[in-house]
Amino acid sequence: MKTVYFDSAATTAIDAEVREAMIDAIDSYGNPSSTHNIGRKSKIIIERVRKNIATELNCLPGEIFFTSGGTEADNIAIQCAVRDLGVTRIISSPIEHHAVGHTAEFLRDNNHVELVYLNVDEFGQVDLQQLEVLLEEDKPTLVSLMHANNELGNILDIYKVGELCRANNAWFHSDTVQTVGHQKIDLEKLPVDFIACAAHKIHGPKGSGFVYVRSSVKIHSMIMGGGQERSMRAGTENIIGIAGLGKSIELAYKNLEQDKAFILGLKKYAISRIEKDFPFISFNGLSKDTEKSLFTVLNLRLPKNDQTDLILFSLDMKGIGVSGGSACNSGSSKGSHVIEAINKKNENLVSLRLSFSKYNTKEDLDYFFDCLTEILEPAMAKA
Repeated sequence: MKTVYFDSAATTAIDAEVREAMIDAIDSYGNPSSTHNIGRKSKIIIERVRKNIATELNCLPGEIFFTSGGTEADNIAIQCAVRDLGVTRIISSPIEHHAVGHTAEFLRDNNHVELVYLNVDEFGQVDLQQLEVLLEEDKPTLVSLMHANNELGNILDIYKVGELCRANNAWFHSDTVQTVGHQKIDLEKLPVDFIACAAHKIHGPKGSGFVYVRSSVKIHSMIMGGGQERSMRAGTENIIGIAGLGKSIELAYKNLEQDKAFILGLKKYAISRIEKDFPFISFNGLSKDTEKSLFTVLNLRLPKNDQTDLILFSLDMKGIGVSGGSACNSGSSKGSHVIEAINKKNENLVSLRLSFSKYNTKEDLDYFFDCLTEILEPAMAKA
């Protein structure tokens, strides 16, 4: 049976060069905190990756702190902003990743932090006029809005959000897990205080990422223990994972324009096939708009019926891996909170997210559409 993977927004296949970099790092077994030569060899790997990431993102190496991934990075930014910066209000949106949403709700329920969700319209666009009004209130505030939505693909103008925050003395955190390596990010120009990255979203390993903390923002370690990461993140560093992270970011930006053109071509082909052969399927959010959404994500809206109810299972039986929403929820079968937030008319619908990578092909899409036609044939015959 043919295998097709259209779930790269959840996680990506590891690049061969990334795998090689990780294998090479295995031999550096010394503890990077040790002062002897064997330990220093491991430390050199870590600091070289830190410097290279800083160069790609135009920031200081000392502003990059390695983590276990995007979820930990988001938690550090949000929790430490409340604990160390005196934040008493968090402004976010109802369509954030759970790494942000659940963390903010925990702080609301346990630390008496005010949590305000901005309105979103039927396309998943955040109400920035509401944000501007809220920021005029004199409260120590952290704004946490993702750069690109992992389900819809919507891209937020984080430069505009950042300028609003700066003008009103608010801190700004953005979950950039879906955009690091997929978009050019200049942290010298971007008015943001925290961003997050996960290597496994850009053909790197799981369990490795970083949080960026602007040098003027003074927070302390969320995890207690040793003095690793300049006392910002206790625990012996994951040298192998960091090596893979570094190589994945290097390759992502080295090949960005080439990969983007190829993947965008696949997305445009998918859109044309859907509009031609499946007129009853529409698009969620701004995912059809190639200027306002990630080139890697396309979210479909299908009418609910006997066939679409089991669409993920039916496609899986044919070797096709797709998602009905976020897969970062431990296999939960709950409906997508993102789709729920934008479903203003309370329509009975099923969502299907296709997320592409450089390893997909036009033939993969043709196979997907052949299978989709076969699965939906009873419903199409009735239409």
